[in-house]
Amino acid sequence: MEILKMKTGSKAYIKLTGLFYLLIAIIGGFSIGYMPNEIFVSGDGMATTQNIINNMSLFRLGIAGDIFVLIFEVLLTVMLYKLFKSINGTIAMIATFARLAMSIIMGINLINYLIPLLILNKSGYLIEMEANDINSLILMFMEAHKFGEYIWQLFFGLHLIALGYLIMKSNYFPKFLGILMVIGSIGYAGDSVVRILLINNSMISFFTTILLVFAVIGELAFAFWLLLKKIKTSYQISEYNV
Repeated sequence: MEILKMKTGSKAYIKLTGLFYLLIAIIGGFSIGYMPNEIFVSGDGMATTQNIINNMSLFRLGIAGDIFVLIFEVLLTVMLYKLFKSINGTIAMIATFARLAMSIIMGINLINYLIPLLILNKSGYLIEMEANDINSLILMFMEAHKFGEYIWQLFFGLHLIALGYLIMKSNYFPKFLGILMVIGSIGYAGDSVVRILLINNSMISFFTTILLVFAVIGELAFAFWLLLKKIKTSYQISEYNV
C-alpha cells in the first residue's frame, strides 16, 4: 500500500475533475440527446431539413455544445489518467486512449452536422440542387452522424470498463461506482453493436437501454462524488506495477 499525500492544489484538482465530468454530462445531454431528437426524423429528409430550417438556432447550439464537449473531454481524459495512473498504469492508459479515440471520432463526426449547415446557409448550393436532392443529402449526413455516435460509443464502453475497474481497485472511491460503470459499459457496447449491425430486436434494445441507465447513474454519481466529497489530507490506494 502506498500513502499519497494530498497537496492543497490536489483538492481543487479533484473538484475540477468532477466539474468537467458534470459539464460534459449536462452539455452532452443537450447536444447529443435533446437537439437531435428535435431535429432528426429517421427516413424523412423533407421533415429533417425543415426542422433544421425552423430550428436553426437550436441546431447551431447543438453543434457548439459538441465543440465544448470535445474540449472538456480532452481535459478530463488527461485529468482522469493522472488521478488513476498509480492504481494500475496499464489499465489507466487503456482508459485514456479509449476515451481519446472516442473524442477523435466525435470530432470527425461533427462534419456530418457541418455539411447540412453549410448547404442550407450557402445560396449557391440551393440554386444548383433540386429540393429532393438537398433533402436526401441532408438526411444522409444526419443518418451518418447517428452511426458515428454508435462507433464512438464502442470506445466509450471500453473506457468505462477500464475506469470502473480502477475505481473498484482503489481504496478511495466507492466500489459501487465502479460496478455501475462496468455494467453500463456493456450497455454502450451492446447498443452500438445492435445499431451498427441493424439488428431490430425489442428485447435486446430494452436490455441495453436498462444497462445504459446504470451507466448514466454511475457517471453522474461519480461526478457528484468528486465535487461534493470532503477531501482528506491523505488517502490510500493500491499500487500495481504492470
